[in-house]
Amino acid sequence: MTFRSSFIEIRGARVHLRRGGSGAPLVFLHGASGAPVILPFLEKLAQRFEVLVPEHPGYGASEEPAWLDTIHDAAYAYLDFLEALQLREVVLVGNSLGGWIAMEIAVRDCSRLKSVVLVSPAGIAAPGVQPADIFLLSPEETVRRLFHDQKLAEARLAEPPSAEAIDVALKNRHTTARLAWEPRLHDPHLPKWLHRIRVPVKIIWGREDRILPVQYVEEYRRLLPGAAIHVMDGVGHLPHAERPDDFVDLVCR
Repeated sequence: MTFRSSFIEIRGARVHLRRGGSGAPLVFLHGASGAPVILPFLEKLAQRFEVLVPEHPGYGASEEPAWLDTIHDAAYAYLDFLEALQLREVVLVGNSLGGWIAMEIAVRDCSRLKSVVLVSPAGIAAPGVQPADIFLLSPEETVRRLFHDQKLAEARLAEPPSAEAIDVALKNRHTTARLAWEPRLHDPHLPKWLHRIRVPVKIIWGREDRILPVQYVEEYRRLLPGAAIHVMDGVGHLPHAERPDDFVDLVCR
């Protein structure tokens, strides 16, 4: 499946966008490490949807605007993004940091959304649950913690990074720090507004997640009692990357 690359301007900042497939719109919001390539799960989703994969402002090939200070700025930027592209009935899928942004979007305005799929989402704190401090992990340890299947981690680590890829990783890390440094990886005000998400919500989590432990699920059960929750065995923080067929089946079901 071929994905086309283009740029869209949001509040004066160029945002990189890849899109492919046809059908109802599905927007995928990536995590803190960015969206450097189109992975197999996106190609599979593009057989059912028109898949749009923007790189958040400040990540990858997107510009880093002066107005980007908090996760709320990212959410408002994506509301402008949906409006600019005249998207409606959107399936909004977000992983980790992208899941957090998806929730911040949905509590503000669901009018262009059909449903929300949260994949190991950051964004809330849970009593007694301690996330990994991604700002203290080495790049190698971060990759190892992303995957339960260490063969996948080894394969990613075996790829020698180019100078451009190193620059992009540093840029992504800097933007993540702007959005999620303090408090770490959550918005203390978000939980009290989650009731405003008035579209169906599906939560997918890897049981072996070593970035955001699966125990977060219990807090989401309390905060989003109507959400459908699926815990996938034998996968870590990136269930869509480790078991793409099963992941796509859950999204489309």
